[in-house]
Amino acid sequence: MPLSGEDVLRLYRKAGWVVLHRKGSHLKVGKNDMRETIPMHKELGRGIERKLLKRLARSRTDEQGKQ
Repeated sequence: MPLSGEDVLRLYRKAGWVVLHRKGSHLKVGKNDMRETIPMHKELGRGIERKLLKRLARSRTDEQGKQ
């Protein structure tokens, strides 16, 4: 079942990202020098969902590498 924009935002917030800006149905979130745009749709497409989750995983591994 595809994730919604709210689901993805919840995961990003749990990882320490904060909402920087909202325009229409898109949110910009950031953490340190990283930025990402999350579309707040009921269902995200497979490609954008995969991209967002991959970016989230990469930010977590980068964080662990710095400690």
